[in-house]
Amino acid sequence: MIETHGLTKTFKGGAEAVRGVDLTVAPGEIVGFLGPNGAGKTTTMRMLTTLLTPTSGRATVAGHDLLAEPGEVRRRVGYVSQSGGINPVNPVGDELQLHAMLYGLSRTEARKRLGRVLDMLELDGMEAMPGGALSGGQRRRFDIAFGLMHDPVLLFLDEPTTGLDPQSRAHLWDHVRKLRADHGMTVFLTTHYLDEADALCDRLLIIDGGRIVAEGTPSEVKGGRTLDEAFLAVLS
Repeated sequence: MIETHGLTKTFKGGAEAVRGVDLTVAPGEIVGFLGPNGAGKTTTMRMLTTLLTPTSGRATVAGHDLLAEPGEVRRRVGYVSQSGGINPVNPVGDELQLHAMLYGLSRTEARKRLGRVLDMLELDGMEAMPGGALSGGQRRRFDIAFGLMHDPVLLFLDEPTTGLDPQSRAHLWDHVRKLRADHGMTVFLTTHYLDEADALCDRLLIIDGGRIVAEGTPSEVKGGRTLDEAFLAVLS
């Protein structure tokens, strides 16, 4: 579902944010992308979703070449940023339908898709609410709904539970698991919560200084330690 070879990103002034990333994500996996602040997580994710152009390297995302077919990549992936995109004034249902229509769905198709996505995320009956009236957990699920309205095969989640209380975080984990179990979704997520990565992900990739420094299942990465201990060890 994702395969990269030597992916790099150098910004103006010579800052190397990503320095030769090689990674693979298989269809149906939930993969956690971990690392300290400034390690290159969000930059890598933004490249894989066509929001940034790589400086060098190659990548195939959802069956399409990242550089040669960026439009096809965008049609097949969903991206949920850290900040989200809900308008605090407009009804969230209207916003979601508009989002789907921007991807080429007719108004009728968008309305049908809206019903399926709201049911998928247990948001039925909330589409008339303005974004500003939603709780933190509801708002984050609506953020994910934006990423699902065009029916992608691959979903990118950038720190999806930051700022949520423990109950809302656990609830969101359940929804992510259901996306894979019920709909065959592949999920690639960044997180600073190591317990989240341990509980939710099939495989972990740890990046530091723009390079992948460790990867494997949570058990393989831990190697008999806690994930916190293993994480600190590979970064030392």
